Amino acid sequence: MSIKDLLELTIQRRASDLHIICGLPPYLRIEGVLAPVNSAPIVTQDVVDKYLREILSADNLERFYVNKELDFSLAFSAKARFRVNAYTQKNQFAISFRMIPIEISAVDDLGLPKIVHSFANLRQGFILITGPTGHGKSTTLAAILNEINQIRACHIVTIEDPIEFVFRPRNSIISQREMGSDTLSWQVALRSVLREDPDVVMVGEMRDYETVSAALTIAETGHLVFATLHTNSAAQTIDRIVDVFPDEQQKQVKLQMSNVIEAVFSMRLIPAVSGDRVVAYEVMLGTSAVKSSIREGKTHQIDNILQTSTEVGMNTLEMSLASLVKTGKVTFETAQSFSLRPEELTRLVRSSK
Repeated sequence: MSIKDLLELTIQRRASDLHIICGLPPYLRIEGVLAPVNSAPIVTQDVVDKYLREILSADNLERFYVNKELDFSLAFSAKARFRVNAYTQKNQFAISFRMIPIEISAVDDLGLPKIVHSFANLRQGFILITGPTGHGKSTTLAAILNEINQIRACHIVTIEDPIEFVFRPRNSIISQREMGSDTLSWQVALRSVLREDPDVVMVGEMRDYETVSAALTIAETGHLVFATLHTNSAAQTIDRIVDVFPDEQQKQVKLQMSNVIEAVFSMRLIPAVSGDRVVAYEVMLGTSAVKSSIREGKTHQIDNILQTSTEVGMNTLEMSLASLVKTGKVTFETAQSFSLRPEELTRLVRSSK
């Protein structure tokens, strides 16, 4: 099969990912489940090399051969584009494709809670979208940014590696910067962004001390900053950010975070009884109680604050999972497998009976 055939099949089957690995047939991930492409032959090194030559420029191909891995985006058709990682494993080439729809879904269409709309109305602060890889962080972030694009006149600047969703300006103007082609350094791009007259800044991923520090500084200067992290809960997210810094800076970072944090939205895509996937989520908002806990280094109190602040829109992952079980969308066993505190989930489900 040609690479074009495989990418078209990925779109037709609404797969989130396509994997090409030497010694195996191509694999698709559909609704979170990996399966081989029926009747597709085993992929060889020569075939993967041929695919790479078809989708990479000469310069990028040379970069891949030298560095042995490469992130890039691929414009494929009017239906979808792809975020791609070419890499080596066992001294052989492999490629992982993540499908990015051309059309950006609305917040309501993604099954996200109403509180997410409020993120688009903020003028400044720090908002983090967190969760495991492949659980909808980029899609959710794109929906929020596109809502800002539609309802407000502002300058949105994104720094990505690579560019995923491509935004079409509506009421806003949008500058999308890709690592490698538009900028050579996260640090330089984030330092330069303040000279680009932004209202909203999106950092594709906070990877290290420098990017976290720069994102906090941008939020402190009165901008609305969005970023993603691979963390499982609100409390873990705060701890991860603080732990990035040296010990002597952590007290100052806690103060910075308490001043700028507006929300942490942690999400999972859970296999549903219907066969598709539904969103389970945890919401932490930057209330005075939350900010005080961060400032004082008492992040262990955050879970309790979430449990007792449902009236303002906060909730724990277990509350969301219990609601999905109660409404028959997800089985109790499935919910338990995704829960961070299975005993708490059991208590919430039993208390509703």
